[in-house]
Amino acid sequence: MDWRQLWEICSAPDNVPIVGLIPLLGFYIYLAWKQAHANDLLIARLEGDAALAKTHHRKTWPFKPGWQKEVHVWPFLLRIEFLAAIIVTIILMVWSITLNAPLEEPANPNLTMNPAKAPWYFLGLQEMLVYFDPWIAGVVMPTMIIIGLMVIPYIDTNPLGSGYYTWKQRKFSIGTFLFGFIILWIAMIIIGTFIRGPGWQWFWPGQTWDHNRLIYEVNRDLPDIFGITSNVAKAIFGAIVVGGYYLLGGFLVYSLFRRYMGKDFKRMSLLQFSITQFLLLSMVALPLKMGLRLLWHIKYVWITPWFNV
Repeated sequence: MDWRQLWEICSAPDNVPIVGLIPLLGFYIYLAWKQAHANDLLIARLEGDAALAKTHHRKTWPFKPGWQKEVHVWPFLLRIEFLAAIIVTIILMVWSITLNAPLEEPANPNLTMNPAKAPWYFLGLQEMLVYFDPWIAGVVMPTMIIIGLMVIPYIDTNPLGSGYYTWKQRKFSIGTFLFGFIILWIAMIIIGTFIRGPGWQWFWPGQTWDHNRLIYEVNRDLPDIFGITSNVAKAIFGAIVVGGYYLLGGFLVYSLFRRYMGKDFKRMSLLQFSITQFLLLSMVALPLKMGLRLLWHIKYVWITPWFNV
């Protein structure tokens, strides 16, 4: 195992932000969960005692003797912001002195970098190019992400959890966000940074990035496994498979929502539920498609003259 090369990858100026991203994400997820857990305990306590709920505080850390009764912007907030600005400035100065800027020589069309990687914030899209057509990975799916974020206020019918951290009152919303952000975005960036090597091949951490490595893997389309050779039949077969996925997945989502969402599900209109169901199944489709490609070397499921999925 070539751990020295792994250190070179992690210490590269381009990749240092990704290395720092991982523990920061873990810390802030823990911090948010800690506050949410404290609020959930308080909510359960107040819900179990109606008399206490009328008179008791509604904060996890109530007022205590000796605390300031009024918290002013000065000196409390500005003092913290000033210290934070100084600390961040020091970190950036040390960073800029100790690490070289990730600049390279002028582009040479006769000498292409291998691996040629996009900036870290586009590595997720570059990784999706392995599993989908370029226009789907580069246009359709980012557009769906933007649209999905825009429609959240219109499809979220849960009135609870506004202005405070909670897990029990917003399990679906928080769970969906964490799945989309951590699994479908951060994980893709980590794969593109540390796993993908020369030729965009898969190298596990510690494996040597061999530029002469060749992998003899035959990628197949799903219709080929069933002996379907006609282009028309492939298009029809793929449409049936994709349509069946959304149909059966829709029934599964409906049963889960009806069983676990309770009042939130009853508040949803047919349009709200349909949009939520489509976006949720589209999110789940990405790791499923990755699994088909990485485990069984299935390239496309639906093949048409205009697009491939």
